[in-house]
Amino acid sequence: MTLNRRQFLINSAVTAGGIITTDILSQSGVFAQAPGIITAEKMRPGIPYGVACGDISNNRIVIWSRSDRPARLVVEYSPFENFRRARRVFGSYALEANDYTARVNLEGLPAGQQIFYRVSFQDLGYTRVYSNTVKGTFRTPSPFPKDIFFAWSGDTAGQGWGINPDFGGMKIYETMRKLKPDFFIHSGDNIYADNPIQSEVKLDDGSIWKNITIPEKSKVAETLAEFRGNYKYNLMDENIKRFNAEVPLLVQWDDHEVTNNWYPSEVLLSDNRYTVKEVDILAKRARQAFLEYMPIRFQKNDLEKTKIYRSFQYSPLLDIFMLDERTYRGINSPNNQPVQSEETKFLGSKQIQWIKNQLLQSNATWKVIASDMPLGLVVADGSTDFEAWANGDGIALGRELELADLLKFIKQNDIKNVVWLTADVHYAAAHYYDPNKAQFQDFKPFWEFVAGPLNSGTFGPNKLDNTFGPQVKFISIPEGMKANRPPSDGLQFFGTVKIDAATSVMTVALYNQEGKVLYSIDLPPEV
Repeated sequence: MTLNRRQFLINSAVTAGGIITTDILSQSGVFAQAPGIITAEKMRPGIPYGVACGDISNNRIVIWSRSDRPARLVVEYSPFENFRRARRVFGSYALEANDYTARVNLEGLPAGQQIFYRVSFQDLGYTRVYSNTVKGTFRTPSPFPKDIFFAWSGDTAGQGWGINPDFGGMKIYETMRKLKPDFFIHSGDNIYADNPIQSEVKLDDGSIWKNITIPEKSKVAETLAEFRGNYKYNLMDENIKRFNAEVPLLVQWDDHEVTNNWYPSEVLLSDNRYTVKEVDILAKRARQAFLEYMPIRFQKNDLEKTKIYRSFQYSPLLDIFMLDERTYRGINSPNNQPVQSEETKFLGSKQIQWIKNQLLQSNATWKVIASDMPLGLVVADGSTDFEAWANGDGIALGRELELADLLKFIKQNDIKNVVWLTADVHYAAAHYYDPNKAQFQDFKPFWEFVAGPLNSGTFGPNKLDNTFGPQVKFISIPEGMKANRPPSDGLQFFGTVKIDAATSVMTVALYNQEGKVLYSIDLPPEV
């Protein structure tokens, strides 16, 4: 297709943060006014995938949306549902280069208040033409001790289980929305780029699971458009769109945003589904799509400089630390090296130093570490290699050396009330790590809670590695369960955390798809 000068300028004049400059737009004639206001719906920008907000911390948040054409994001927000005294801000430009996604950072928000917002897009060709609005809401954290309630889970739309209208779509999101959490941690596998979705799947009882399908989900994702299409697919689900409009998201990635069990420098020699064999190429495209479609705050307005690991000082009761256990890891190996090296990296030296500094500086009562992989569950990669920290029973070896160093640091500096939240293994569990029952014992006892999946196949249980002394206190699946159970079996799980402002007690609960509490425990804070 031949581009005229105006189209070329729109498509190519993007600055570092996905922002196009006013001068360039003016030169291209994009800001030329139409002779009158156009009211035909087809002439308005559309908002096909709703709104989302995320990276909430202190008095700021990111608002995200996507247009269906070149446009500029406009957000109005107010502490009043009728939008009295609303403030209006312009966000970034939705252009072909960023797949028409856009975001804006709202800062200086009033503390401890429900904020209502509405998103619209201003057409770049006819600047008096706006889309219809889509509304959302969120509650800002309080600078004073106040009850906190949030949810977490992971693993969305995997193993070929997609949007089934007959089932009600991804209805676990609606179950979570009705609980009205202050925010939601997605622990990774936001998409399954390596899991195509077919129109029909035959169930064990002979009935048919019927998926909505799109071309981008008909094969493994290799192109940037295919990775983007995976996110668009999930956003076709009405449950997810309602959830995103009401619950701020804190998101991290795991493997399936790229491909199964991936690590940097990997080459997919044996997977014939891929024509692109270099995982680094796939990961670069996948990372761009992930950052474009998630309400993440770009560092210095630059997608390329944005790190997936980050922290949120939510309130005096809670700090949250999001890890990235993909970008900086070494190769998946037998994971039995006796000393740390490039091969044993999992978080990597810079991220390890970052999390140590963050924990040291935290004055919050509770420190939640969001890990995209569990600590003590064995996750194999083939017959000889390992995918996570654990490598089987025994002394700390391989990647476990990095974890041992971090846990020892927490003990040596008497950092109190550290809790780990994770997903990845497609069932829910509660694990208590007891140094008295561990091979490596130089750490403070702690809890790890596992949740998921969200409209994906159910698996498990995984074997526990005794290196750090984990004890199973709860497991959500029946003994002898057949692998890859469909969402219609009801074995889908999420967790919640409540912190009581008066007592600082943390209550962790694990739920099923219908919202039934399966397990709950109160954790008094160490003082």
